[in-house]
Amino acid sequence: MAEFVYCLNTSTIQPTPLLEKVRVAGAAGYHAIEPWNDEIDAYLAKGGTLTELDKAITDAGLKVVSVIALHGWATTEGDEHTKALDECRRRMDQAAALGSPYIVASPPQEAVDLERIAPRFIELLALGEQAGVMPSMEFLGFVDGVNSVADAWAIAQAARNPKATIVADVFHMIRGGGSVDDLLKVPAHRMANFHINDVPATPDPLTQTDHDRVMVGEGAADLRRVIANLRTIGYRGPLSLELFNKELWERDPLEVSRRGLDRIKALVEA
Repeated sequence: MAEFVYCLNTSTIQPTPLLEKVRVAGAAGYHAIEPWNDEIDAYLAKGGTLTELDKAITDAGLKVVSVIALHGWATTEGDEHTKALDECRRRMDQAAALGSPYIVASPPQEAVDLERIAPRFIELLALGEQAGVMPSMEFLGFVDGVNSVADAWAIAQAARNPKATIVADVFHMIRGGGSVDDLLKVPAHRMANFHINDVPATPDPLTQTDHDRVMVGEGAADLRRVIANLRTIGYRGPLSLELFNKELWERDPLEVSRRGLDRIKALVEA
């Protein structure tokens, strides 16, 4: 049995259609897949059903470990907040229909008081309890507010709910000015998912965008230290390959997926 759950985040092989992404992930040898609500919506708009999608995932030998993402829940007010929560519930229902235990709760782009977000995250967790899928607090290195492991973990702790978790990411830890050692602050059972990728040495990592991410092993991130830190805290969950590299999007999705899994296994199993 593998030490970690090898997962393909479907952003890695855009613009491949969702069902083909499922087939590719299974053929490449992954254990799991992490789809996005927007692409699920696109699949449904073309006549697909969640039942058919769930069957395709199962037939490919995969499971869904997380779905991405919830927006607008943190800073909206009044009617806009009600609409945002309705949309969050709709997205949670999609995730639950695919058997996903988690759905990513994305932070706002602007700077925000963490004490203000905590009650909103509690509200979101309650909605998740009803839907049967738990929101996991994400941090984004390029936003002005929740941009570090410490920020996301503070929100999860403030929720005072043992089911409150975070999702961490190599790129975002570095882009936010933090360290991969920040992982040591979070108990393994409070980390729902881990996004693995690599970060080029140039441009300056503190100015990079999602599209600057590179394949595992082709950048400057200390990925061996990342894995060591995950082992230290006892994390044994998903390692989800999440890239937005436009050059890779132009290549054969199966080749990209296989190379990604080979790189992750070389890192973990060497």
